[in-house]
Amino acid sequence: MPSISQKPYLISKTIDHYFADVSKAGYFVLRFFREAIVPRFHLREIINQCFEIGVRSLPLITLTGFIIGIVFTKQSRPSLSEFGATSWLPSLVSIAILRTLAALVTALICAGKVGSSIGAELGSMRVTQQIDAMEVSAINPFKFLVVTRVLAATFCLPILSAYCGFVALIGSYVSVHVSESTSIVSFFTNGFSMIAFLDINASVIKSMVFGFTIGMVGCYKGYNASKGTQGVGKAANQAVVLAMFLVFIEEVVIVQMANWIRYY
Repeated sequence: MPSISQKPYLISKTIDHYFADVSKAGYFVLRFFREAIVPRFHLREIINQCFEIGVRSLPLITLTGFIIGIVFTKQSRPSLSEFGATSWLPSLVSIAILRTLAALVTALICAGKVGSSIGAELGSMRVTQQIDAMEVSAINPFKFLVVTRVLAATFCLPILSAYCGFVALIGSYVSVHVSESTSIVSFFTNGFSMIAFLDINASVIKSMVFGFTIGMVGCYKGYNASKGTQGVGKAANQAVVLAMFLVFIEEVVIVQMANWIRYY
């Protein structure tokens, strides 16, 4: 246990480490933008990462989105029934899913699945000196490993979010149809009647920001992993936790900005 005289030193050391990490992360992000616009572009690797991030995430997102649509509809119906407003159920579900739930749920799933995968993969490459070997072989490992994964995550998240929203609306329709025998045309007509272009644009921008954050955090933690296999596990865990934390912060900021545009 540190003595009283050592505590100020430990606090100062912790603050120094924090700002050093922030500076290192900032340089990592700036390097990404610099490398992303300079040839050579590894299109084949970007396509491969889109397959790994996008296609391999479809089964989990399909199941999750469908369940969310059913559960949210069943939870909302009793409250609307008390006011005799069950006809507003498709609009309520569509607004909730398309504005918030689809993008947020997709980001959280990808933060857990994709973020941990990227962190563990790059972390294992770092501790086994594969990244150092790429540098010796005159290959830019940052461009090949980091830029391709971040771009793939940024491109895939909006597509996955749109797919999650569609599946969630299908699940909601199934729940409504079982209870009220509503036609699918009537459901989607009422559902999209309250959706504006601002909602769609905000969701797309939000998903791209989420994808960039998840890819960047996973790559940063994995690329800078150390201390053997223990460091690989730590990098994967930190990638998930930090990515989810940043996703929630970005959700609040983007929603507030969209509301300012909508009402002012």
